[in-house]
Amino acid sequence: MLKILNASPGFGAPLSERDLKDFLTTKVMNLHLGTVDEKGHSNIHPVGYYYDHLENKFYILTAKESKKTHNLSRNETVYFCVDDPNPPYKGVRGKGTARILKEVNFNLGIWEKIMARYLGNSEDPMAIALKDELKKGDSIVLEISPKYFSTWDYSKQ
Repeated sequence: MLKILNASPGFGAPLSERDLKDFLTTKVMNLHLGTVDEKGHSNIHPVGYYYDHLENKFYILTAKESKKTHNLSRNETVYFCVDDPNPPYKGVRGKGTARILKEVNFNLGIWEKIMARYLGNSEDPMAIALKDELKKGDSIVLEISPKYFSTWDYSKQ
């Protein structure tokens, strides 16, 4: 069972587990990933993602040498937020831990799911370029394991 908190007590309602899974898998939005850099400063990274609702994990493609990858190699704790900017507002935020995944065959499977979600296919020039980066090992996948979700749904007032 997922740990779901009410992000706005007294205003709206938290998402149910089913609504949370639907929200994260059917809407195409960015996840805002919070990491901490070498100076202890917060960094926010808007990213595309794939959410595996069966495993309760987020997957993100990124460059092996990206700021977020460097930050996560030092501190695996992350915060995240996915929210719909259109009324009635709803969203999901939380805290989790990240792992850097370098296994090319696994990462290509994640690439395919993210490309289908954001681009509609894997033949787009951007998709092909990202696939080449994964095959060369210049890109990796981040796996985020949420510890909890804090959710809000203002349509339920």
